[in-house]
Amino acid sequence: MISAGDLRPGNTVERNGELLQVLDFAHVKMGRGTAIVRAKFKNVNTGAVTEETFRPEEKFGRARIERTAAQYLYKDGENFVVMDSSTYDQFPLSPDTVGDAAQWLRENDELFLLQYEGKVLGVELPITAELEVTYTEPGFRGDTATGGTKPATVETGVNVDVPLFVNTGDRIKVDTRSGRYIERV
Repeated sequence: MISAGDLRPGNTVERNGELLQVLDFAHVKMGRGTAIVRAKFKNVNTGAVTEETFRPEEKFGRARIERTAAQYLYKDGENFVVMDSSTYDQFPLSPDTVGDAAQWLRENDELFLLQYEGKVLGVELPITAELEVTYTEPGFRGDTATGGTKPATVETGVNVDVPLFVNTGDRIKVDTRSGRYIERV
């Protein structure tokens, strides 16, 4: 069991038979009154987002989410076909299950499947991805005084803001959580 005061964004809890992921959390101390906890939950099964208020001592069932190593193989129509690295089973995942991770996926990339009771809830990518810049405007000499950036398209089709010295054909590291440029490789 986990108390409401110990909730943190990213935790997954079970409440009234529903699996809920914590999106946002705030511990609020009211003037002379007691403290309360405000949490924003996303229902993992339906995708519905709700915001609720609790006393810090209220308890939730802790959901045990398994992380399994997998490999993205290819896209089959709308679905993403992945292979479990331990059993070599291949199965399709819907775009809803993959979510925002789809914009960083390339064939043969490693990822983690997040599973609860045998059902895949989503995927988790490594924190950084090495991608090739397929197109960007050339930077001009003397433009670097302000530390400016320019848009660049990477091999997955996503636009990333990069420093002016990055050119087409360069390999860069990108943070998959925020979509920000980290460094040139």
